[in-house]
Amino acid sequence: MNRTLMDLWVGIFVVAGLGAILVLALRVGNASATFDVSDTYTVYGDFENIGGLKVRAPVKSAGVVVGRVANIQLNAQTYKARATLAIDKRYQFPADTSAAILTAGLLGEQYIGFDAGGDTANLEQGSVLQITQSAIVLEKLISQFLYNKAAEGSGGDK
Repeated sequence: MNRTLMDLWVGIFVVAGLGAILVLALRVGNASATFDVSDTYTVYGDFENIGGLKVRAPVKSAGVVVGRVANIQLNAQTYKARATLAIDKRYQFPADTSAAILTAGLLGEQYIGFDAGGDTANLEQGSVLQITQSAIVLEKLISQFLYNKAAEGSGGDK
């Protein structure tokens, strides 16, 4: 094998490896699954704590991706995080739908889970979700558990 042919094959493998890394990065970053913005309607959810929720995180109902988080902002008056959700128009939800920030697995990505209500009216463009549940912050749970254990230990020695 001459030197030029060897260099060609090395170049092909390097380009293929870089392509594989690019595909993997797009899959991890959810860039491969896109929604057409024109086929969505916008709803808002106000949360006390969004934890590690990020823009473009999925919105799921019954495990099916029905939308994406379009924007996250802090409301300066209420000090709550307002998540702007782009929901696919194919999916209509009752007006009393609740939203919770959930985690996929123990330390996985965070997403918003919808639980449909029973109202006859549906969410519309610009609706605000009335029932929301903030993210569970693992550090807060651990510190609360340790504080309770310390309180039990000091109160039982009297």
